[in-house]
Amino acid sequence: MAEIKSHEFERFAERSRELYRIFVIYGPDRGLVSERAALLAKKTGIVQDDPFATLKLSVSDLQNDPGRLLDEVNALGLFGGDKLIWLRGASNEKALLDAMSVLADGPAPANILIVEAGELKKGSGLRKIAEPSKLIAIVPCYADDVRALNALIDMELAADGLAITSTARSHLLDLLGGDRAASRNEIRKLALYCRGAGTIEEEDVAAIIGDASSVSADEAVDAVLTGDLPALRHALQKVSTSKTPIFLVLQSCLKQFQMMELMRAEMDDKKMQPGQVMMTLGRHIHFKRKPLIERALRSWQAEGISRETERLQGAILQTRQKQSLEDSIAFQALMAIAIQSARAQR
Repeated sequence: MAEIKSHEFERFAERSRELYRIFVIYGPDRGLVSERAALLAKKTGIVQDDPFATLKLSVSDLQNDPGRLLDEVNALGLFGGDKLIWLRGASNEKALLDAMSVLADGPAPANILIVEAGELKKGSGLRKIAEPSKLIAIVPCYADDVRALNALIDMELAADGLAITSTARSHLLDLLGGDRAASRNEIRKLALYCRGAGTIEEEDVAAIIGDASSVSADEAVDAVLTGDLPALRHALQKVSTSKTPIFLVLQSCLKQFQMMELMRAEMDDKKMQPGQVMMTLGRHIHFKRKPLIERALRSWQAEGISRETERLQGAILQTRQKQSLEDSIAFQALMAIAIQSARAQR
């Protein structure tokens, strides 16, 4: 099993081409999955804008041609040399699993294969095939912890010759996490705003990323969890009126669902009741919100929580890519999850 831990990735990437020809990058942090896949693709040295050297596929491309992936991975390049096959949006599709089963048993393929996948539960098809294979490098991508976020802040600010005060850093950390691409974009936006200032102060963070102190995102998150659509519309209206970035609501909701995902897994693994898991993993939750979280845990199954977590991650990434549509993207995602909450509680 060749699983690359988060703290090992940067060093691994430098030698990745020498060591492996098949890479599976997966996890709930879609921004980090995409970022690490792009870095591995760059380290291959293969020209990515040359259609004869790099082929980018989606899983849907395999549906009507299940043998295509094997054909492409083992095909000889038209002009010689390695070719990069980059598959995105993977999960546990049969065509992919069939191809990966063959590749996992060797020999090493003629070309390089990078597979980008979302969250893969332990024991899921793709992981069961990839993890035992000595030919496949596996790169899990989970939400950045404080250490990783601090490193990201330092790296991005250093590029602009900026320092940051401890209070500003603490405030900034509260606004980041959940998706690497979104976090990086927020830091770059802050760096651009403060370029030439030398040191970033707490008021700079509040000015450019947003100060959510006047309006709590909990009201909107609670409305999502209870499936109360009128309450959600009212909460989002308050957010909009206060000029609080709606990104903060998406981020708060994502953190809530990630926490519920951990709690639900604990419940399923140890046959625990919601009240029991709240006493361990939910100790830090405000006492007024605990009954609400317990009801949500009773209503939601692990698969549904995972699905909505992915929806939120996708929405966060879209808001960074299409900032002019940020409010619309967030509204649609939050309302869709609230509707699912209402159905789950019936």
